[in-house]
Amino acid sequence: MQADFFAQKRKNSLFFFAVLLVVTLISVLLTEYDVAKGLTSGFKALGWAVTNFYPNENSLSKLPNVLNKLKETILMSVAATTSAAVFASLFALWGSQTTKVNQFLSTLSRGVASLFRNIPLVAWAMVLLFSFGQSSLTGYFALFFATFGFLTRAFIETIDEVSNSSVEALRATGASYFQIVFQAVLPSSIPQMLSWVLFMVETNIRDATLLGILTGSGIGFSFNLYYKSMNYHAASLVVIVIVLTVFFIEYVSNHIRRVIL
Repeated sequence: MQADFFAQKRKNSLFFFAVLLVVTLISVLLTEYDVAKGLTSGFKALGWAVTNFYPNENSLSKLPNVLNKLKETILMSVAATTSAAVFASLFALWGSQTTKVNQFLSTLSRGVASLFRNIPLVAWAMVLLFSFGQSSLTGYFALFFATFGFLTRAFIETIDEVSNSSVEALRATGASYFQIVFQAVLPSSIPQMLSWVLFMVETNIRDATLLGILTGSGIGFSFNLYYKSMNYHAASLVVIVIVLTVFFIEYVSNHIRRVIL
């Protein structure tokens, strides 16, 4: 029986691999993509990057400005994440099956979270550009809306997973709704919720870099400015600063997670 199970699993894997291969071949034919030329172009691009895309002495003079833009990006990401987490917590309490006030409010909260979560960050930025133009405020609201949708869904699942037993125990003793929330739900859910918030801070710092190209703000705008003016040495400095920052933020985030979980 077990041998038949693994044989069927192998057949399914081969089938899906074959389908993926066929889809890839069809895509190559329809787009007239030259695989050989693509590979050679990749090596040429790597060679160009080695010889041109690196910081030099002149680009290092722009480091204070780059760090100032980096600070703007980090602060915008953290502000958008933390403020979205506050609203997401409220909607998660309404949307969770464990702490819902009524079915209508639960369905509404889940629907709003699903809507905000499924609209891409770039789409939010493009829509908000019409209202706020190219500014940090556009980037903030784009990050806020996308983060709100994601965190609401994550918080709902967290509340439903970790607080069932304690909620049932308090309900059995006749505890009120707010007693259940503040004595059972939040104490048991906060560590995992904080972990999700830290994850979104990491993600938003990465996304805010690309978002800055659209919104004309933060370190993404600096990269776009240097790259379009063909100042590749300064652009490479921006990339290095971003990479180091992401690694540092991830290290700090992982350390905090180990402490609270």
